[in-house]
Amino acid sequence: MTKQFSPELIMIDVDGTLVDSVPDLAWCVDETMKQIGLPERGEAAVRNWVGNGVIRLVERALANDLDAPHDPELFDKAMPIFDALYAENTSKRSMLYPGVQEGLDYLKSTGIKIGCITNKAERFTLPILNDLGIRDYFEIVISGDTLEKKKPDPLPLLHGAKELGANPENSLMLGDSTSDVKAARAADFAIICMSYGYNHGADIRDSNPDLVIDSMAELPDIIKPA
Repeated sequence: MTKQFSPELIMIDVDGTLVDSVPDLAWCVDETMKQIGLPERGEAAVRNWVGNGVIRLVERALANDLDAPHDPELFDKAMPIFDALYAENTSKRSMLYPGVQEGLDYLKSTGIKIGCITNKAERFTLPILNDLGIRDYFEIVISGDTLEKKKPDPLPLLHGAKELGANPENSLMLGDSTSDVKAARAADFAIICMSYGYNHGADIRDSNPDLVIDSMAELPDIIKPA
């Protein structure tokens, strides 16, 4: 039997959960590398590096490695270039994953409160939500710079629950990464992860979320209004 949840609040991650944003991020990374005289890194590498915000992405791109140290002087040169490029390319190549629209439509029909939570800065988050036509599904949008801490810290989830009058223990996060699982566990949220997201090449099942699904189109079988 399919595991079922009846939350009063669902907080949903953006990159790797709702939106495949790697095509735009990879284009901006490669263009940045070209402008500072480094080789292009390619979409496959960027797909493995995303998930911890654009600052960490640029650091990884400079090092051409997930964990290797980077040159701080080169970073100071690269980051403004990337920022300017990404501000103009947040959603030119990005798209909703299959099943997202159906999943959001279903959740909206249940009356369950829906919020959005991401480590992406607000100046990039709101344009991508608006451009892809999903901003109005969310009663609150918590970006990476909304609060003093971001995922995997529980603060953004707890803030969302407080703002929307929900009990964390009766709330759910929908995400795709180990960072999402850690944040949810620390906030006493249940956590469902997408199988297709950005988790640095690791299987998200190894992080032991409450459930892993392949598409948000599965949500009608999993989430029922209380």
